[in-house]
Amino acid sequence: MMEYEFRYSEENAKGLIEMWKGDDCLARMTYSRLDPNNIIVDHTAVHPKAKGTGAGKRIVMEMVEWARKNHQKVLPICPFAKAIIEKHPETHDILRK
Repeated sequence: MMEYEFRYSEENAKGLIEMWKGDDCLARMTYSRLDPNNIIVDHTAVHPKAKGTGAGKRIVMEMVEWARKNHQKVLPICPFAKAIIEKHPETHDILRK
């Protein structure tokens, strides 16, 4: 199984989650903070060489776990992230109502 490293950064209410394998950034997701407990996921991008590997789904699921651990609710306006979350009812607990 592939080992990934996830890197997180946030500055001025803008956040970034990146998925790395060695020296290669395979996927990234951006979000905006609404308040201390709510974020809007606005974009998910997968590097062309990682397309078809499940990297996109993997970064979405990592964000779900991060949101749970950090008591965040998520409004996914990114069509890709929204579609993955909709297909997985077990992730719906993080959705902002």
